[in-house]
Parts: sequence; structure tokens; C-alpha cells
Amino acid sequence: MPGLVHVVDDDASFRTAIERRLRLAGYAVAVHSSAKELLDHLPSGEEPACVILDVKMPGLSGPDLQNRLNELGLALPIIFVTGYADTATTVRTIKAGAEDFLTKPVSSEQLIDAIERALARHNAAQSQQSKLSSFRTHLSSLTPRERQVFDLVVRGKINKQIAHELGTTERTIKAHRHQVMEKMRVHSFAELVAIAERFGLIDANAPKD
Repeated sequence: MPGLVHVVDDDASFRTAIERRLRLAGYAVAVHSSAKELLDHLPSGEEPACVILDVKMPGLSGPDLQNRLNELGLALPIIFVTGYADTATTVRTIKAGAEDFLTKPVSSEQLIDAIERALARHNAAQSQQSKLSSFRTHLSSLTPRERQVFDLVVRGKINKQIAHELGTTERTIKAHRHQVMEKMRVHSFAELVAIAERFGLIDANAPKD
């Protein structure tokens, strides 16, 4: 899987060796000698990417950088690589969302396996975010009455019930329902319900009326 790997480590020889190995494996690589250097050149987050991060560095440590990226809302998967692993740090960074925690020296196979997992996770998260953004755009295009119809349709109401509740005719509800399906870009009622459940607009376990 193509993607960008950020290498953050104060050890120049390690940065050089890792960059060479990763470029040979086909990755784009950006190297940073400190956490501050990465923060000064923050990735856009628009392409699949991950961070290979040392734990102990002058200035901001690896875990400090992880916390800072989390605060900034940059959901970049992080692979910690360190020569000084300890259980407390490993547990803390994994709980904070680290993808993996590897101890130097790291084999190319072990490192690339971790990178592949990290990039796959980032790619999946980006895809989900894109779907959510698209869904919100479609939902915001509904008129107030279409939104009412949408909310009732996904809760299992039939046209006759919706017409009675909204004080209009079944013919009008059919027209609104057609517009909702068009604007939400779905082809079936089941697809509309699945989208509403996925984004928390209805409880998947709640009984339908």
C-alpha cells in the first residue's frame, strides 16, 4: 500500500538507515530530527500516512508528541520504535492509540508489517470520514419537510402514517420520499436505514413502529 511515512528520531544514523529501507520498499518518507520539527511541518492528513516515532528525544518526547497530535485532532497512526522499552511507557502509548511498539533493532519485515497495518487503518479512517462528510452534505440539502419525512421513514413509518402525522396527503409524502432518496443518493429504503443507523440517527436495536 503506497503511503507517506514520517520518521521522527534524534539519531541521524537511524533516520538514514530507516529512510533507505523504506524508500527501497516503495514508501514516500519524510525524516524529522525532533518532535518540534514534525509539528512545524504538520502533515495535511489528506493521504494515508503514519509516524515512526522514538520514545526518548531532547525536547518533546515521543509520548508528548503523541499527546500533542491527539490534541490537534491529527489521527496519524504511530509506531513507536525505541531502544529503551519499558512496560509502563508501552501500555501508556498503546492506550493513547499507538499502532505498535517495537524495540530496536527492528527487522525490515517487522517494521513493514507494522507500517502496512498502520496505513491500512489510516486509509480506512479516511474513507469513513469521507463517507461521513458526504452524508452530512446530503443531509443538509434536505428541506425542513424532507428532513421530517427522512426521520419518520428511517424509523419504519409507512407513507399513510407519515401523512397523518404531518397533516398532509400520501401523494405528497410519496413525492417527498422520492426527493429524500434522490438527495441522499440511495436506491432502497434498507440502504437509507443502514446509513441512518451507521451515523447514529437511529438506534439499530430500537423496535420499529
